[in-house]
Amino acid sequence: MADRVLIATRGSALALAQANQVLVRCRTAFPSLEFRLRIVKTTGDKLQTASLAQSIDESTKGLFTKELEVALLEHQADLAVHSLKDLPTDLPDGLILGAVCRRADVADVLIYRDAASFHRTGDPVLAGAKDHGSGTRVKRGFHPGLTLEQLPPGATIATSSTRRQAQLLALRPDLKIIPIRGNVGTRLQKLLDQPAMDATILAAAGLERLKFQIDTGGHLLPPSESPTASESSPAARPGPKQKPSVGCRRIPELLAARLPPETMLPCVGQGAIGIETRADDDRIAPICARLDHDETHQCVTAERAFLRAMGGGCQSPVAAYAQRVDQQIRMRVVSFRDGPAQRAEGSRPIEEAALLGKDLAAQLVAADHQ
Repeated sequence: MADRVLIATRGSALALAQANQVLVRCRTAFPSLEFRLRIVKTTGDKLQTASLAQSIDESTKGLFTKELEVALLEHQADLAVHSLKDLPTDLPDGLILGAVCRRADVADVLIYRDAASFHRTGDPVLAGAKDHGSGTRVKRGFHPGLTLEQLPPGATIATSSTRRQAQLLALRPDLKIIPIRGNVGTRLQKLLDQPAMDATILAAAGLERLKFQIDTGGHLLPPSESPTASESSPAARPGPKQKPSVGCRRIPELLAARLPPETMLPCVGQGAIGIETRADDDRIAPICARLDHDETHQCVTAERAFLRAMGGGCQSPVAAYAQRVDQQIRMRVVSFRDGPAQRAEGSRPIEEAALLGKDLAAQLVAADHQ
């Protein structure tokens, strides 16, 4: 139907939250059109138990986007909504990045247990995780406002991001990094349940879109009401032997500390929602024009050009963050692909955003060969 627009999305809680944001904007801007969501299951959704923190090859690219792109190419959808950090820099023939929505917070967030909510012997902040002779490891918590520098020696952080792992170990070589998979609620529940984990790291934008909040005391507060609460907060429905945790505001057992980009440089496109569409679809072009946020689009253009020139995908151990300052795009980048960190920064006029990304990639490649 000419007046119907199908928006393809994954079915995870976060993907649906993002797609619904786009859906609301579309319906507001084009009330005469009928917009509907089309949920598509991707390869990444089918491999939730597999680790993505492996060597980068073609099999790991587009895990969360390929099936949505097939839907576009086969005219089973008109728009596809992606977390831009998941969208490969090289798109299939016939598809384009039609719009980039206004960027949310680009920061990562350190999530950890609250010392005040757990009973332990010794120092309630930095002691714990001790073997008391029974073979049982004790959960440990920490104080609000914890920094990476304040984590105890050998603390364990769960993340499957090679970018986060590399930056964590550059700051604290003594840390132990373990993999973790699953949606936001699953990861939070693992942190609550597993003594071997001291902390995990999540994107601030994802938490915000799922309606999690960080209160003034640093407590992570889950959404009080959400249509996707069963997926985003599995502990919202405690069983007979399970006390309320992630889904209960009365027991704030988790604390959150924002890691600014100066400490943890974000991945390419972090915090941005990308809208992919067919290149020759004149009917959808006006919709993309209304969804697009020019400043964000220019910034991620620089970041994605950097990633493309580095030859990496979304799981590559590189990071980049571009900002618009007056009529310039300024960007900082880091790569851990060939061992120790290689860093660079620079700026160019807004219209040369892609050239800035290529320039900084060339600097890092040259430094690697010195």
